[in-house]
Amino acid sequence: MPTAREEWRRGYSDGFRAGMEHARRELLTHGRIEPDSYAEIRKMATPAPKKKRKVSAYNLKYSAAFRKLEGKYKKKNGSWREGGYKACVKAAHKLARK
Repeated sequence: MPTAREEWRRGYSDGFRAGMEHARRELLTHGRIEPDSYAEIRKMATPAPKKKRKVSAYNLKYSAAFRKLEGKYKKKNGSWREGGYKACVKAAHKLARK
């Protein structure tokens, strides 16, 4: 049977799977866990999801103002006019501050 290192050389997913199997076998042979708790090992190996940042009140006002104003600074085909994006950002900040 190939070692975990050899499995790793084949690819990340194969190596990860081999590492998990190795950990499961080690824990089973040392009597620390029951065979049914394989899900616990996977849970320990997966990172916790990142918390989403809280959107500020100013950001909500700014994005609404930007959406409201962007039509004034765009061409008929939907692309930005020359200097239009910068002007729209400036105008949206000004409107959001009020």
